Amino acid sequence: MCAAERLHTDEPDIDAALVRRLLAAQFPQWTGLSVQPVASAGTDNAMFRLGSELAVRLPRVGWAAEGVGRERHWLPLLAPRLPVPIPVPLALGRPSTAYPWEWSVVRWLEGGNPAVGAVPAPVRLAQDLARFITALRAVDPADGPPAARGVPLADRDNATRAALTRLPGVIDTAAATAVWDEALRLPVHPGPASWVHGDLSPGNLLIDGERLAAVIDFGLLGVGDPTVDLIVAWNLLPASARPAFRTALGADDADWLRGRAWALSIALIQLPYYRHSNPSLAANARHVIREVLADRNTRPRPGPPTPRPRA
Repeated sequence: MCAAERLHTDEPDIDAALVRRLLAAQFPQWTGLSVQPVASAGTDNAMFRLGSELAVRLPRVGWAAEGVGRERHWLPLLAPRLPVPIPVPLALGRPSTAYPWEWSVVRWLEGGNPAVGAVPAPVRLAQDLARFITALRAVDPADGPPAARGVPLADRDNATRAALTRLPGVIDTAAATAVWDEALRLPVHPGPASWVHGDLSPGNLLIDGERLAAVIDFGLLGVGDPTVDLIVAWNLLPASARPAFRTALGADDADWLRGRAWALSIALIQLPYYRHSNPSLAANARHVIREVLADRNTRPRPGPPTPRPRA
């Protein structure tokens, strides 16, 4: 079987034959199970279904490998506190001469990725997503690792502006720059920091019918500004469902606009990087940019941030 298409210049060859070799060497109890690649727009991990009940996840690139141990440690602690299943690792694979990083075996979670523009019950999904985010935020963040995302927006400024220099003629860079400039004037998150998933995108959500069935890929899990998890309002939810999502989360003006800026920054950086190697992700990045710019043009400018009660 051919190796998965490369998305990164330093990505190793990953295919079903490699998975079988790794299993034979480290987890021989599973060597009799079928191994099938799973089609995905994901960029950090290659996924293979193992039999009918398991899956193997292998990082494609070094920065994704950093999340394997984090998931192994924290997901078993978070899972009982969340309203939908998450992929708690069942086994942790070791680096070897065949593959350079840790990898994991997880339970296969049923469901399909929602399709942007074709969510069957967007308000219900918005409420389910808000329930998941609220539950995640409620978990005690003590000793949690800092989130790679969930940092002050200013920390993203150089990377975001560098991406904008690669996009003239591709998007309306003047309008996108104006939104980003406005976002940098927002107050930083006043705290407290909380758990964030960090990458709530269509490819990391599973739905069953009209309901959220599972949330996957916690490689960017950590503690930080929780408004980063609002990105799903622009990368998946239609404009008509955003008010229900915002109300369910109790997001004030500053929260909402920081979340929108996060969605824009991520999309701007993704678009030139994956424009040719991952058309599906690039299409979603274009969608986010269009939605953010339309949102800015149709919504009134917010007033001062809503005062927060003292903890």
